[in-house]
Amino acid sequence: MVSRVLILLYALVSYALFTLSFLYALGFVGNYVVPKSIDVGSSSNLAEAVVVNLLLMSLFALQHSVMARPAFKRWSAQFLPAACQRSTYVLLSSLILLLLFWQWRPIPTVIWQTEGLAAGLLTSAHWLGWLIAFASTHMIDHFDLFGLRQAFVAWRGAEMPAQSFRTPLLYKIVRHPIMLGFLLAFWATPEMTIGHLLFALANTVYILVALQFEERDLIAMFGASYRDYRRRVPMLLPRLFVRRQTEGAAR
Repeated sequence: MVSRVLILLYALVSYALFTLSFLYALGFVGNYVVPKSIDVGSSSNLAEAVVVNLLLMSLFALQHSVMARPAFKRWSAQFLPAACQRSTYVLLSSLILLLLFWQWRPIPTVIWQTEGLAAGLLTSAHWLGWLIAFASTHMIDHFDLFGLRQAFVAWRGAEMPAQSFRTPLLYKIVRHPIMLGFLLAFWATPEMTIGHLLFALANTVYILVALQFEERDLIAMFGASYRDYRRRVPMLLPRLFVRRQTEGAAR
């Protein structure tokens, strides 16, 4: 019983750190409220800033990708109870994100700056991206994704049910709406600086590469169901006018 309580407390702490890192990310990327953001902080020379920032993003990408692979999960099962594996992933991801926010080197040279309607539209798209990303986690089970469900199931002394393949709401439009939301939040900005562009480009490359590994794992897990899903639903960019084209073909 004590171990189950500790696993639950561990999951709650991990989730609290995720919440902190996510809220800080909103301010960091958009230059809102927080004391240190993507364009605000102590300055350094260009070469140092690029190297440090790329190293920070590479550290996050390495941890995020390696720990998500089935082989790593099997290896870590020797040391970690299954109920706290996801919480550990969330904990380390959040800590590395907070490290990135702390050590990020701004490069505030402006590439583009918009005003008026254009600025309003870009800002709206930016917040829409965050909303899509966050809402999409709830469509597939937010608390499972961030390790709380596993801990609560273990606390009750029950077993986690087998994962089933589902495509709710936005998942019927694109296969990875969480990543679509992040990309929209990263790129839609009324003021693009070199530092922000570096952040957006590096994360775009990482997302596109990481999704290849994730899709391979999903095919291994769900087989023909996921292959059919891949055939019908685009990865990131929604297909426009599909209904009209389909109706036209039917005629």
